[in-house]
Amino acid sequence: MLWYSLKGIEWARVWQIVKGAHLSGVGLALALMSTTLFLRAFRWRVLLRAEGNVSIPDAFWATSAGYLGNSVLPARAGEVVRTVMISRKSQMTKTFVLTTALSERVVDAIALITISASVLLVLQEKPGWLADAAKPFAILGLCGVAAIAIVPIFEKFWFRVLAKLPIPHKLREMAEHALLHGLQGIRSFHDPSRLVRFLGLTAVIWFLDGLTTVAGANAIGLTISLPVAFLLIAGLGLGSAVPSTPGYVGVYQFVAVSVLTPFGLSKTDAIAYILLFQAMNYVTVLFWGGIGLSQQRKGEAVALQADSGIMKADEQA
Repeated sequence: MLWYSLKGIEWARVWQIVKGAHLSGVGLALALMSTTLFLRAFRWRVLLRAEGNVSIPDAFWATSAGYLGNSVLPARAGEVVRTVMISRKSQMTKTFVLTTALSERVVDAIALITISASVLLVLQEKPGWLADAAKPFAILGLCGVAAIAIVPIFEKFWFRVLAKLPIPHKLREMAEHALLHGLQGIRSFHDPSRLVRFLGLTAVIWFLDGLTTVAGANAIGLTISLPVAFLLIAGLGLGSAVPSTPGYVGVYQFVAVSVLTPFGLSKTDAIAYILLFQAMNYVTVLFWGGIGLSQQRKGEAVALQADSGIMKADEQA
């Protein structure tokens, strides 16, 4: 994908475009990215509070660290990073926290499919791969919705199946524990009030992502309309679902070129924009995620000192 996307690029022109970026436009895009990151943390907290209380700072630092992990580690390992951080800060199990994080991703995928389908209806130019990819992703998304809605209803059935499996007793207990908390994580969507708040925040988040795309393009003298911006972020989101390098290098370049060139931008313009976008994204997650990881280490150090103090007090007693 990277080879295809970079073939024939005028690198002198790319450098000229990026070098001429307006700092005010870049600053606006960075501010929007930071706001979106905060809203994503707040949205995740809506699900987490189905099981217990999580403070807004804890949710934000964990989310930031998780997005940093997704940018530098393969296989979306950032989801595990933020899961561990929240489970250590609360009494929630890792299974429950991870299930809410993965369920959040499923809903995001459904939102992206809805966005891309809606935009493709009103645009004359339609990137072929995106229109084709939206169909199987729509099927997967509907399966995800069905799973979220139906799987917890058959809780007793899953436990009966697990009880009949020829596995050691200890392993069965671990599986039952994971299944119980996994179902609790999925069931966090079943509260109507919580679901409405989650979906409302999802709509705001993706709208701000569209505005970020427009602002970033304007910063380097390019014009991307809001509908095309929505199509681009849908393509980036769906493209990131495929296995890729850390930071989606190659995937993002391919999506940018294939989505933007039908709407009047050259390949060089598309590459210049996506390089700026990835740079701004890295700056955002490195800044907030780095602080989040430092907060985690600080908290562990305080907890270790407290445990040492308790042990010394016990020894003296």
